Amino acid sequence: MFTIQDTQKDNSFVAARKQTEEYKRLQEVREQNIPWKKWGPYLSDRQWATVREDYSQNGNTWRYFDYEQSRSRAYRWGEDGILGISDERQRLCFALTLWNEEDEHLKERFFGLTGFDSWPNQGNHMEDVKEYYFYLDNNPTHSYMKALYKYPYEFPYKKLIQENNKRGKDKPEYELIDTNCFDEGYFDVVVEYAKKTHEDILIKITVWNRGSEAHQLHILPTLWFRNTWSWLGDAEREKQKPSLQRVLEKTGNNMVIKAHHGELGDYYLYCQGDTPLLFTENETNNERIFHTANASKYVKDGINNYVVNQELDKVNPEQKGTKAAAHYNLTIEADKPQVIWLHLTDVAPDKLPDANPFGSDFKEVFDKRKEETDAFYQAITPSDFPISDEERQVQRQAFAGMLWNKQFYYYIVQDWLKGDWSYQDRKWYKICPPRKTSEQREFDGAKK
Repeated sequence: MFTIQDTQKDNSFVAARKQTEEYKRLQEVREQNIPWKKWGPYLSDRQWATVREDYSQNGNTWRYFDYEQSRSRAYRWGEDGILGISDERQRLCFALTLWNEEDEHLKERFFGLTGFDSWPNQGNHMEDVKEYYFYLDNNPTHSYMKALYKYPYEFPYKKLIQENNKRGKDKPEYELIDTNCFDEGYFDVVVEYAKKTHEDILIKITVWNRGSEAHQLHILPTLWFRNTWSWLGDAEREKQKPSLQRVLEKTGNNMVIKAHHGELGDYYLYCQGDTPLLFTENETNNERIFHTANASKYVKDGINNYVVNQELDKVNPEQKGTKAAAHYNLTIEADKPQVIWLHLTDVAPDKLPDANPFGSDFKEVFDKRKEETDAFYQAITPSDFPISDEERQVQRQAFAGMLWNKQFYYYIVQDWLKGDWSYQDRKWYKICPPRKTSEQREFDGAKK
């Protein structure tokens, strides 16, 4: 039974919440159409081996487009990345890329195993992602977000596959922690986002070395466009293709990448310091995946091949493309964090206050958005609410998890049924889904 006192307390909670800056931003979204939610954590955790990317003849989604292909093969219906962001229609994406100098490829996305019923079998309990990452904070307008990824000195890809492959369904899974890969040391990589305005996003990457000795870590903050052009006919392909290019005009000792998109307009990624910029195309490496000629000289895994394999001709010397990264090669001392700042905004270099993308208010914006997020959640469960501080923190991190999982993928069944253009054997031809699968999905779509 609710009493008058309960009702009064509920009203006081609502009144307190309405006074917070985060609530006011939500009101601006609803009443003034100010797009505070335009940018958010909409980049998927995993796009490879999803039903929407499946054009196989037998419906074996996991085998058709597995993790091993994902660094070289352009996605059709979405993108993925590590603790990244995108606009609400996932046209322009940003995420972390890492390399510990031990693994055979860059860490651009989360690793996982194929399902038990797929071949070759990898996981003994169906599909499974084998990573440790944690959503630490977020608010409804995504004006402040924070997350953590734990990256071993050497990631045990082969060990996870081999050991899980030995186990039947009646055995427990062999997890990442079981490999003891964290015993020798690892990196804690924390990424934070704070919005100065709805089109102005400050980015802070903090790295801790959780070992006893200094270790090398390559950090490649990556900006790229979802591939929306490869599936078009000749007339529209080049016309609609967006572009990234280096801005020669430097802002202090910082590097700048300009992103141009026909619908989004122009954005700029300011990268702290005089760090190298690497450019390639977000297009399939046909030579690796299909053993046929590439449509472009520079392909999706170009940056990977440049950094890991020292293939210097795999990135565009003209510093332009549809996928780009700033390359920070850092020596991280034990328990001495290093910080990288970046700034994604629609403000051009000549319009920046004091020509500085990392001005005096950079840290202030982070502190302010964090305080506003604290106030928002405090208003939801105020100090006199009958839960402990630990329970309050669990609740807040649960909210963060839900908000971080607002992830986008583009999937229009009618377009999928029609098929797509693909470039192989030096010619363009159409790939269509198998009749049996397409009829089922057409039926499912009709039911909805």
